[in-house]
Amino acid sequence: MGLDIHIHVDNPVDVFDATYYDHDDNNFKRHSLSRTFCDLMSRRDLIEGEPELDQIARMAGTDISPLYDMNNYGDESEIQFRLEYAKSDIEREEILQKVEARRSALRGNIDKVSVLITQLIEKLSTVADIPALLLPDENEEDILNRNFYFSDFNTDLGDGYIDNNLGHDLRNFKRFLEYAKERGTKTVYFVYG
Repeated sequence: MGLDIHIHVDNPVDVFDATYYDHDDNNFKRHSLSRTFCDLMSRRDLIEGEPELDQIARMAGTDISPLYDMNNYGDESEIQFRLEYAKSDIEREEILQKVEARRSALRGNIDKVSVLITQLIEKLSTVADIPALLLPDENEEDILNRNFYFSDFNTDLGDGYIDNNLGHDLRNFKRFLEYAKERGTKTVYFVYG
């Protein structure tokens, strides 16, 4: 067992309709992000030094913040948990105001995220040996399996979820964004579980 990362949308009924689940296995493999991508997204909060995602953004000459911002939406279970343990109505109201401010900042972000993912794919596809360009892991725990995950960017390694490499994850991400945009999605964010 491990922690997964899922891309969620502001219009789940339109995106995750019966048609989506009729082709669940195909959509799962074409739209899923690996657990390694989940680990990659959390490295900023877990390690000392420059996280790999920031290094990747620097290699690609892109601003990675729209991706990190997708962590800030807050899903309903997280909000309910925080409200349940609030000590007063004032604290509950403060929680709700913070959630609304974070969500408001993300509204309409799908185009910005789509541009970022496309830029990453285009620019990283020209980098010959991404693992060799990464700074050494100061934490001495290679939980990302860096030599595999960052290798062969232009080849889809894995089955669409298990053992994806970064290139595969980004292409799955792009496919999902295109699928969601066709169905009217305006806002995308991450949910972990």
